[in-house]
Amino acid sequence: MKKQSKARVLLRMVRLVKPLTGWMLLAIFMGTLGFLCAQFIPILGGYAVLHGLGLSIPMAVSVLWVLLIVLALVRAVLRFTEQRTNHYIAFTLLAIIRDKVFQALRRLCPAKLEGRDKGDLISLITSDVELLEVFYAHTISPICIAFLVEIIMVVFIGSFHWSLGLLALAAFVSVGVALPLIISKRSGTLGDDLRGQSGELAAYMLESIRGLDETIQYGGGETRLHQLTNKTKALSEKQGQLNKLTGINMALANSFILFFDLAMLALCAALYSQGVIGFDGFLIPLIALMSSFGPVTALANLGTTLQATVASGARVLAVIDEKPETEDVTGKQPVAFSGAAAERVTFSYGGETVLRDLSVSFPQNRIVGIVGKSGCGKSTLLKLLMRFWQTKEGKVTVSGRSVDEINTENLRNMESYMTQETQLFKDTIANNIRIAKLNASDEEVQEACRKAALHDFIMTLPQGYDTQVGELGETLSGGERQRIGLARAFLHDAPFMLLDEPTSNLDSLNEAIILRSLKEASAGKTVALVSHRRSTARIADDVVTMEGGRVTAS
Repeated sequence: MKKQSKARVLLRMVRLVKPLTGWMLLAIFMGTLGFLCAQFIPILGGYAVLHGLGLSIPMAVSVLWVLLIVLALVRAVLRFTEQRTNHYIAFTLLAIIRDKVFQALRRLCPAKLEGRDKGDLISLITSDVELLEVFYAHTISPICIAFLVEIIMVVFIGSFHWSLGLLALAAFVSVGVALPLIISKRSGTLGDDLRGQSGELAAYMLESIRGLDETIQYGGGETRLHQLTNKTKALSEKQGQLNKLTGINMALANSFILFFDLAMLALCAALYSQGVIGFDGFLIPLIALMSSFGPVTALANLGTTLQATVASGARVLAVIDEKPETEDVTGKQPVAFSGAAAERVTFSYGGETVLRDLSVSFPQNRIVGIVGKSGCGKSTLLKLLMRFWQTKEGKVTVSGRSVDEINTENLRNMESYMTQETQLFKDTIANNIRIAKLNASDEEVQEACRKAALHDFIMTLPQGYDTQVGELGETLSGGERQRIGLARAFLHDAPFMLLDEPTSNLDSLNEAIILRSLKEASAGKTVALVSHRRSTARIADDVVTMEGGRVTAS
């Protein structure tokens, strides 16, 4: 997505509030009344001083004291209700945004997420989304509340003399509008840089943790630590710059407030000395202004706090807006599997041509072995058959129809895809296999494991199929993880099996066992068997050799 201006990002973030408009209006109403209660408590105190000096006031003293008590109590209730409502809005919207982000990631996966830093993605869906809470709970309604409250206070102060109201207006605009804009401009891209570096650090940390064994084995700890320290230091320096800017912002805001308080004091004194206003016109506007900076002081801090928030919002919106490599196909007539083929396919990725005028057929009920060195395009071919990527030249067909003309759900149901790296979740073995068919019975799971020559191994475990595999399957060997991937493919029970290096992590003995089991279990199915070893393809009915993205022999 093209980089958006901060104003556009803010506008789009505000639009997300639409489903909760009623709640937002309630928060604004409660917040406005709450601030007015807080501000009129010292004003009523000013009227009490006037009464003590023997001057007339516009209400009875008993009413004044009752109002003071009522405003103090009501202020607490209103403040609580406003904050409760704002946080309800914020956390509800965070749930909605997370849902949108995960929907976007599902659309983008796998093509647009290949090669992307996983740590940066984790940072985006956790800390970046969490930062939006500041915007929804402490930004939108405070801006509206400040506008309403200060307009009322300008009118109230101006009722004593128009020049006093004008000075109050200048004070509120300076602190609540001009100062945040100045600070925001001075900060430049600081917020964007901070969030970007935070994502990079998260990615580096995740990479370091996953590669800890290799780092220890080859003595790379000092180098890794040095790089981590440098990244942390750079992030700390960036955060320090933002903190410094926040401090300057607060100092300027307090200086502005002091200046306008003194200006109001001087103007009230001048008007009083000229007889334009009475002593009440001197005291009450001064107290009113001094007690009215609360709402705009909150806005003054937005100049810096919004920087990181807007940067996070931009990162989140960029993921939501990003277009997937392939859109889901719907509305087509369903088809039954009757073979597949790649016809004169040329495909480039990242500016590099991976497949060149490639033609391969996968007849029904046959095993087709595809062998070749790593990097020759074997895995890419399987991804095109799955329609993870869009073919630019040539055509990929299933059942005689282009994969672009087959409903995505229909296509996925016809194909079982086993990747080179089997991704395992922190769950039981049974649940990890059941991913391929969520409603599968225990008997179906066990039958799939028998086909993958995995059942006997699982039964040797103390908890059998209920054994936890650990994070990323850390308690299992590479071969055991690979067999779980194969069991998933069998459980999915699709007529077309795409197996990418299904025995690469197995020794010769286990490879022979798996291949024999695969030969027996694949009866009545079409299998695309990809491997860089010719020994794996010995069970194939047809063998295709690839080199440099082309078929060199059949």
